[in-house]
Parts: sequence; C-alpha cells; structure tokens
Amino acid sequence: MTPLHGIALKLSAVFVFTIMASLIKASSDIVPPGEAVFFRSFFAMPIIIAWLAARGDLSTGLKVQRPMGHVWRGLIGVSAMGSGFTALGLLPLPEVTALGYAAPLLTVIFAAIFLKERLRLFRMSAVGLGLIGVVVVLWPRLTLDGLDDAAALGVACILFSAVLRALAQIHIRRMVATEPTAAIVFWFSMTATLFSLLTIPFGWEWPGTAGLVQLISAGLIGGVGQILLTSSYRHAEAAVLAPFDYASILFAILFGYFFFDEVPTAMVLIGSGIVMLAGVIIIWRERQLGLKRGKARAGMSAKW
Repeated sequence: MTPLHGIALKLSAVFVFTIMASLIKASSDIVPPGEAVFFRSFFAMPIIIAWLAARGDLSTGLKVQRPMGHVWRGLIGVSAMGSGFTALGLLPLPEVTALGYAAPLLTVIFAAIFLKERLRLFRMSAVGLGLIGVVVVLWPRLTLDGLDDAAALGVACILFSAVLRALAQIHIRRMVATEPTAAIVFWFSMTATLFSLLTIPFGWEWPGTAGLVQLISAGLIGGVGQILLTSSYRHAEAAVLAPFDYASILFAILFGYFFFDEVPTAMVLIGSGIVMLAGVIIIWRERQLGLKRGKARAGMSAKW
C-alpha cells in the first residue's frame, strides 16, 4: 500500500463529492429531489461501467448471489440520497455537511444493535460527544426565531438521511460476505436509477439547458467520486483514510461562501469541530484495538 496515494485519492473524492452537492444545490429550485436522484444515479453509470470494464470486473459486477440484498440497498440508498438532496435546497451547504456527520456516529450505534458488535464505554462516550456536537450545530435552529418551516424540514431531512446512510453501511457490511464490491457499486446505481423513476408522478420538471448541464455534470462527477473513493482503499487502510472525510466541511465552507453567499455560523463551526473530534477519537480507538487484535493473532500463531 502507498498511504499518501490513498490519502490523495480520498481527498480528491471528498472534493469531487462537494462539487456534486453544490451542483445539486444549485439545481434544487429547478427540479424536485427525486429527479435530481435520477440524474445523479443514471449519469454515474457510464463512468462506473467504464471503470469496471477497465479493471476487468464488469462480469463480476453483473453477478449477484442475493438479489434482494441489492434491492434493499438501493431502496435505503435512494431514500437517503433524496432526503439529503431535499436538505441541500433548504439549508446552507456547510450546515448540511456538518449535520451529515451524524451518520458515522449512528453507524457505531446500529452496529451494536444489528450486528451485535460490542459497544464499549470509550466508544459510547465518543459517540455521545459527537451527538452533542450535532446538537450544537442544531441549537440556533431549536429557538423559535431560528426554526421556520423550511429550516425544520431541512433539518429533519438531513438527519433522516444520516440515519438511512448509517443503516446502509450496516447493510453493506452484511452484503460483502456474499457480494463482490463491483456488484454492490454497479447495482446500487442501477436500482437507485429505477427507484428514482417512481417519483415521476410527484412532478418532474424540464430543467432547461443550464439546469440540464448541472444535473448531468452532478451524475458524471458523482461517478468519478465513487471511483476515487473506492480506489483510495486499495492504497491505504480505512482507519488511515477515515479522518479525511472531515475535509468536506472546509470544502463546503468555501463553496458555500463563493457560490451561494453562505457564511457558516459560529455554532456550526464549533459543533462541527466537536463532531470531528469524536469521529477521530473513534477512529483512533478502532485502530488501537485493531493493532491489539493483530498482536494477539501473531502471538497465537507463534505458539503453533
């Protein structure tokens, strides 16, 4: 592995996904979220198919052992995407990004509930700290003056999206036992595209030339982001790369300021810092436990 290469790919993926989110936000007053999900999913597919073909994994990506697992993955993922896209149209980009950090914290909780992973006091404390950070970000919205109907819907949508993203991570952990990564990546884009078509009766709009370019670009860029993200894990361990997810708040602040005239509040910055600290603590602890388990396995091997 070449960790620096992996880190560069991960940062590139985070940057690209922030561009994608900005394009979706820019088109949020043109098309409904379900239509945005369609463009994001459908136009990512040519990029993903070309990538799988170049790697020689296309045939693998088409084969599945448990089809319904992919259907559920698509349903959960497209619901998370639609909720997140709705929030982008209602809240500032940095705030959506900060509240989205609840997803990895919830993943830890759900892993204990659904996968029976042991949740020790150290991790529970870190998760609690992270959730406090989320509340800090939300605090201005919890006052009567700060929580209008649009903001309330936006907060509900991004938190719901975080819950669904955490559930998707748990589902993927189960899927990898029988399904290759190529199949999970390919069929998610396929099922997300098909599920998004079910939103047509709720009102799709022709986006016009500028909107069409934005939406198609979001899909293509999203496909590139998925490839960069997947490729990063071939060069570095997940524990090394995970902290770089938090670079997204820096990119979101820059994009929000220059393209949407959004300035993050002090509470958003403070809350984001608390959540990032909690995330780094969890990552560090998992790495330490991983090293201990590795030493224990090495010791057992030495005995034999």
